[in-house]
Amino acid sequence: MLRFAPATAADVPALNRLVNRAYRGEASAQGWTTEAALLAGQRTDEADLRDQLEKPGAQFLLARQAADGMLVGSVFLQVQGPELYLGMLSVEPTLQAGGIGRQLVQAAESHARAHGCTAVRMTVISVRAELLAWYERLGYQLTPETVPFPTDTRFGVPLQSAPLVLQVLRKAMSRTGN
Repeated sequence: MLRFAPATAADVPALNRLVNRAYRGEASAQGWTTEAALLAGQRTDEADLRDQLEKPGAQFLLARQAADGMLVGSVFLQVQGPELYLGMLSVEPTLQAGGIGRQLVQAAESHARAHGCTAVRMTVISVRAELLAWYERLGYQLTPETVPFPTDTRFGVPLQSAPLVLQVLRKAMSRTGN
């Protein structure tokens, strides 16, 4: 069983460890969502996470095991007009494929409905076919929109010569849930 709560500034060090474990390095290879073959270096740092927390309408939603309080997942949420932006979905690599990510997405969608958002939007690296397919199974649709991958090397150095592109996905929200 999981407990969900918004992150505070005190959570930033643990959040930083979780996000980097989920996306990059050796630890990320224990899960199925690693970006280690695409990008070297860290995914984020504490300064970036603090900046994200301070954005208007933003929060990190944390998932902790009810039994021991261990941080096992997180997701960045930001209300942006009529849409909720969902980003940086992270699950402890050793616990991936156990439903934590799905529960975080469902909690994000509840957050969107509670804030009157009409859709949830996200971006995913376009070559991450397995991750795009997972989101599509959750009802997210590929849009024609793409966004250039950020060039700030603090958050990863591409390991391929072709430029990376972020694919925009969107899911319409109903008041009762979808």
